[in-house]
Amino acid sequence: MKKKPPSSTSLIAHRYVPPPGFTSVQPAVHRASTVIFANTAALRARTWKEKTGYTYGLHGTPTTFTLEERIATLEGGSETLLVSSGLAAITLVDAALLRAGDEVLIPDNAYGPGKELAKNELAAWGIRHRFYDPMQPGLLAAAMTPATRLVWLEAPGSVTMEFPDLPALVRVVREHPSATVALDNTWGAGLAFDPFELGASGDPLAVDVSVQALTKYPSGGADVLMGSVTTRDAALHQRLKATHMRMGWGIGGNDAELLLRSLPSLPLRYEAQDRAGRELAAWWSKRAEVVAVLHPALASSPGHEHWAALCTQAAGLFSVVFDTRYRSAQVDAFVDALKLFRIGYSWAGPVSLAVPYELAAMRSRPAWQGTLVRFSLGLEAIDDLVADCRQALDALGPAAS
Repeated sequence: MKKKPPSSTSLIAHRYVPPPGFTSVQPAVHRASTVIFANTAALRARTWKEKTGYTYGLHGTPTTFTLEERIATLEGGSETLLVSSGLAAITLVDAALLRAGDEVLIPDNAYGPGKELAKNELAAWGIRHRFYDPMQPGLLAAAMTPATRLVWLEAPGSVTMEFPDLPALVRVVREHPSATVALDNTWGAGLAFDPFELGASGDPLAVDVSVQALTKYPSGGADVLMGSVTTRDAALHQRLKATHMRMGWGIGGNDAELLLRSLPSLPLRYEAQDRAGRELAAWWSKRAEVVAVLHPALASSPGHEHWAALCTQAAGLFSVVFDTRYRSAQVDAFVDALKLFRIGYSWAGPVSLAVPYELAAMRSRPAWQGTLVRFSLGLEAIDDLVADCRQALDALGPAAS
């Protein structure tokens, strides 16, 4: 007798339910668009605004809720929202908190794409922006107006690595109750300092919002794009969450799984790359080819005293400024000659990276002239990375007289 094939209904509406009680080291991965409700009363009663249940995959699953809670703990906040990239995290804050006629102040040394967002999309939406020097809190105070609704901070500055006096900048913003202060905390990764505890003992000084590109240190694998927005204030979180929902931002379960898998090793990786970064930066500080080594832990780096007052750790990231006697093409030849350092954007992955930048194109008032190379330390042996830099200097060629 021929076996009757099972109907599709029997495969979809199968009666088997796995027994409860399975516990493993890693959280389970839940992927869903549709969420099933037991009855219409449950459907009508459930809400996406609180983590009390599930309504739709875009609004959260057990996997994404777990990751949100762990990132909030890492940052020292109470609530976290997840988006598709670090830039999306910046965009979420801007979109939620700014309206036509408002003004946002951004550090001159902030992450470039965030500045471009202000110059283009925000400007098209009638939102004004100005760039300020974060190393002079007095200039931020002078820039604040009644229209200022959002002030961005970044520590240290993107590429040029100046470390600002974060407590002083926050105090300036606190003189204007209508303004929110947001920090790009990607470099700190929730480890170098606590953005919600910036004051000394008994001095409750905190940013309102901390964002990260989880793409960097929390992932650590150079294979995930994700961002986070963390707060302590419940009303502010709900304002951000409403925009998050209306804009349709969300992340996939598999990406959340990769972050959850990487988080336990984050402190170990951060410490190792910090240690290697300091060692290579110290080596570069003795080279005659460069005029500046920009690493917050070096006493000669701008804002070192602010870093030292707030931090004990530093990311494995620093830049060197080549003497202007070396042309841009010569510096490019040096970068091309590196063998272990690869050429590519981003940082904090297992592979070391090097990228050249032209300072004049990046800053309104660059403190140095010439070409800069940013190094991101991976997990290779530090002696091998030093040797790689040494051999690549042969390709730099002679300096102009």
